[in-house]
Amino acid sequence: MSDGILNFKGKFVIVTGATKGIGKSIAELYAYLGAKVLITGRSQMYDGSDDYIYHALDNSSVTSVNEFITHLNSYKKIDVFVNNAGINRINQIYDISSCDFNEVIDVNLKAPFYLCQAVAKKMMATGGKILNVASIWSVITREGRTSYICSKSGLAGLTRGLATDLAKYNILVNSISPGFIGTELTYQSLSKAEIDNLCNQVPIGRLASPSEIANHAIFMTSDLNTYMTGQNVIVDGGYTNV
Repeated sequence: MSDGILNFKGKFVIVTGATKGIGKSIAELYAYLGAKVLITGRSQMYDGSDDYIYHALDNSSVTSVNEFITHLNSYKKIDVFVNNAGINRINQIYDISSCDFNEVIDVNLKAPFYLCQAVAKKMMATGGKILNVASIWSVITREGRTSYICSKSGLAGLTRGLATDLAKYNILVNSISPGFIGTELTYQSLSKAEIDNLCNQVPIGRLASPSEIANHAIFMTSDLNTYMTGQNVIVDGGYTNV
């Protein structure tokens, strides 16, 4: 991807859940392309790259989410906001506790709703881009993932609603739905045998790298995207087509 075409110099970007996996790759690419990048993670302390501003954010905590929203007021302008932080729980429907279900919904849907609401208010005067990281489970299903499917389907729906409400302010809102990516979350959720089996089912024959998702995220939030909004872009190596 050419930094001559995609230039984020002078832009302020926020990426939640960006200390590892897809979020980390997205943040790294924004920084490489010249953006000032704020990343979040659940830990209070951060010992990673000095290329970023770091702020603790725990999507499962109302107090933490509200504190972060207050912190956003210290910034005059937000150009890009990427909702990436998320969790997964694999349980059969009859084994899902109310605690587990509520946590998945809180982290993957409710916190993004309130964060997008706050960011949208900041963007209304100048426009901007919001990207929600959903999942292929927003459009298809698999055994044991009811909580996750509910949350990611809801996030895709939130994207459409935001896009409709915010288009008149030149705020473009989209979601990206990765397939099977070689992240920590994937390896925590699936056994090696399951991963090998998935690779055999994906037409491309492998898991995607986080950087491949980052490439799409960059385009969708760049100045090259001037008209696409309310869309859920599936990046899955063809998995949902077979």
